[in-house]
Amino acid sequence: MAHEAPGGGTVKLSLPTLTALVVGSMVGAGVFSLPARFGQVTGVAGSLIAWVVAGAGMLMLALVFQTLAIRRPALDAGVYAYAKAGFGEYLGFFAAIGYWASACVGNVTYWVLIMSTVGVLAPALGDGDTILAVALSSVGLWAFFFLIKRGVKEATAINRIVTVAKLVPIIVFVILALFYLDPRVLADNWGGADYAGSLFSQVRGTMLITVFVFLGVEGASVYSRHARRREDVGRATVLGFLSVFAVFASVTIVSYGILPMAEIAELRQPSMAGVLEAAVGTWGKVFVSIGLIISVLGAYLAWTLMAAEVLFVAAKDHDMPRFLARADRNDVPVPAMVLTTALSQVVLVLTLFSADAFNFALDMTSVLSLIPFLLAAAYALRIAVVPTDGTRRGGEIIVAGLATLYIAFLLIAAGLEFTLLSLLLYAPATILFVMTRREQGRRVFSPAEAVVFAVVAAGAVVAVVTLATGAVTL
Repeated sequence: MAHEAPGGGTVKLSLPTLTALVVGSMVGAGVFSLPARFGQVTGVAGSLIAWVVAGAGMLMLALVFQTLAIRRPALDAGVYAYAKAGFGEYLGFFAAIGYWASACVGNVTYWVLIMSTVGVLAPALGDGDTILAVALSSVGLWAFFFLIKRGVKEATAINRIVTVAKLVPIIVFVILALFYLDPRVLADNWGGADYAGSLFSQVRGTMLITVFVFLGVEGASVYSRHARRREDVGRATVLGFLSVFAVFASVTIVSYGILPMAEIAELRQPSMAGVLEAAVGTWGKVFVSIGLIISVLGAYLAWTLMAAEVLFVAAKDHDMPRFLARADRNDVPVPAMVLTTALSQVVLVLTLFSADAFNFALDMTSVLSLIPFLLAAAYALRIAVVPTDGTRRGGEIIVAGLATLYIAFLLIAAGLEFTLLSLLLYAPATILFVMTRREQGRRVFSPAEAVVFAVVAAGAVVAVVTLATGAVTL
C-alpha cells in the first residue's frame, strides 16, 4: 500500500529511521516523570521487580510485533490490521480507534508537561493546565500540523535527528546521578516501607506508567507500509525496545540514590529535573528541562504521524469513512491529520477541568492502548496455535501467550475506573463505523457486533453516571 511521493517514487524508510521512530515515540514525556511516579508508590525493591515484569512483558509484545511482521507481511498499520484479521471488522475498528485515541490523549500529556516545565519561570502557566497554558499548547498543536503537512519524508527525517538529540540529556542525567549517588540514601529507599500495602500492590501501582513509557514499541509496525525491507520492521521494534528499556530502568533506580522517597514523591513534574537539581544544583534542572522540551516535541511528531497513519490505512481498507483515505501529493493523510489534531485539542481543553491533568491524561493514554495491544497479542497466539501452513511453532506460542497474559494483567491492574472512562471514547466513535457501513450499503451490525456495541454503550452510560454522581472524577 505504498503511495507515490513527489517525483513518482515511493516513500521508503530504512532500518535506522524505523528504529528512530520506535525510540522517538517511546522516549517522550514519560521518562521525565518516572522518578516521582515510582516514588509515590514504591521503593527500590518494588521498582526492580516492576521493571523486570514490565520489561519481560513488553519484550514479549515487541517479539509479537516482530513475528507478525514476518508471518503477515501484507498487513499494514500493525495494531489495527492484526485485530481486524483476527477478530473481525468491528473489533478491528475498536483497535484502530483505541490506538488512535491513546495517541491523541498522549499528545496532550506532552503539551501539559512542556507548559508545566516553563511554568517554573512563568507562574501563569501553572502545572500546564491554566487557560494561558492551554492557549499556548493549542498554538503548538496546529503548528505541528502544518509542519507534518509539508510531507512524511521531511517529518520522519526531523524525528531521526531529534531522537539522537533528546537521548543525550537523559544519558547525561543517568551518568551524573550515578556519580552523585549516595549508597545510604539508596539503602534507606530500598523497601518502600513508607507505603501501605504489600510489595505486590506497590508493583501494581507502577504498571500504568510502565505501559505509558513503552507506548511506541509498535511504532515500526504501525508505519510498516513505508519500510524499505519488511524484515526491518521487526528488527527496528526489538532494537528500539532494548535500547529504551535500559534507559528507563536506569533513570528510575539512580533517582532513589539522590533523594529520600518522600521527597521524590513530592517533586513537581518533570520530576527528573528536580532529582538532578538536588544532585548538582540549578543548572541540572535547566539542563533536564531543555532536554524535556526537545524530547517531547520529537515524541509528539512521531505519535501524530502514527495516529494519522492508523486512520488513513483503516479508511483505505474500507473500515473508516472514505474522507479519511485521502492523502495529498506529499503522501500526507491530511483529513486523518486534522481529526487527530482536533481530538488532541478537545482533550487539551478538558484538562482545564481535571484535578491532575498530567497524570490523568497519562493513565488514560495507557488504558486506551491496552485493548488494541490485547487483540494484537491474541491474534499472534491464534496464528501460532493454528498456523495456516500446518506447522505449530512452540516458541511463538509461548511468546504470544505470555504477551496476552501480560496485557490482560495490565487491564486488571488499571482498575475498572479507567476502563469505564475509556468507553466514553469507544462508544461515540462507533459513529464512524456506522458511517462506513452506510457508505458501503451494508448492514450496520452483525448480531455479534450488536452485542459488543450494546456492552460498550452500557459501559459508557455507567461511566457518565459515575462522573455525574462524583463516584469517578477527572
